[in-house]
Amino acid sequence: MDSEPAPVAAPPGFFRESVLTVHHWTERLFSFTCTRDPAFRFEAGQFAMIGLVVNGKPLVRAYSMVSPPWEENLEFLSIKVPDGPLTSRLQHIRPGDAVLIGRKATGTLLPGNLLPGGVLWLFATGTGLAPFMSLIRDPDTYDRFERIVLVHTVRQVNELAYRDLISKQLFEHELLGELVREKLTYLPSVTREAFHTSARITTMIESGRLTAELGLPPLSPERDRAMLCGSEAMNADVRALLEARGFTEGNNAAPGTYVVEKAFVTK
Repeated sequence: MDSEPAPVAAPPGFFRESVLTVHHWTERLFSFTCTRDPAFRFEAGQFAMIGLVVNGKPLVRAYSMVSPPWEENLEFLSIKVPDGPLTSRLQHIRPGDAVLIGRKATGTLLPGNLLPGGVLWLFATGTGLAPFMSLIRDPDTYDRFERIVLVHTVRQVNELAYRDLISKQLFEHELLGELVREKLTYLPSVTREAFHTSARITTMIESGRLTAELGLPPLSPERDRAMLCGSEAMNADVRALLEARGFTEGNNAAPGTYVVEKAFVTK
């Protein structure tokens, strides 16, 4: 009787996990779920190095966890870059395929890197939404802030990943629903198609529209806290706007009034 082949061991520093589901949002955007080793620990807002074995070696990039820390499986959101060394391959994965998950999670988008505050603003463009999906499903986030505002800007309506989950399912969640209904506000905007909000994040901040529409005072480091995750241009522009208002960047060593994630998948 033939024995089954031994499973291929993961390279040092990685877990070898199995793809469970793949969802293609658009021609440029997809997400997938995979199994999670019980030894893999992370905090909402963190990222890990994930990828594939190519020519016998790990080919990996930084990806934020979309899934909250309490979820049994892992979920990731990715762009598709036709000539990208990793995403050109990763976009073709199917259930049952193997992916690599780095054993250590890290990142700056942690509530603990912010000073206590009233309103937490989550500013995202494109797949920068990923870490915030984890944060808005972590009860600890709601314990730390009086209100949470998620601002997500994309080019086309169909790129508003997880829109139904954020605007409907989360509000009806058995365990999180009450917190979400009380504290979470979702503000999607689309810049290249007709939509009820078409302004860029920077435009909404500069004009004061962002806070005025919610009946809130202008952004202030005395009350507001912010997290940024998106394109390099958005990160730079919003940082400049915040710092002009007196916000200071926080990190693991010294909490501040805003934090920004610099690790962003572009390949």
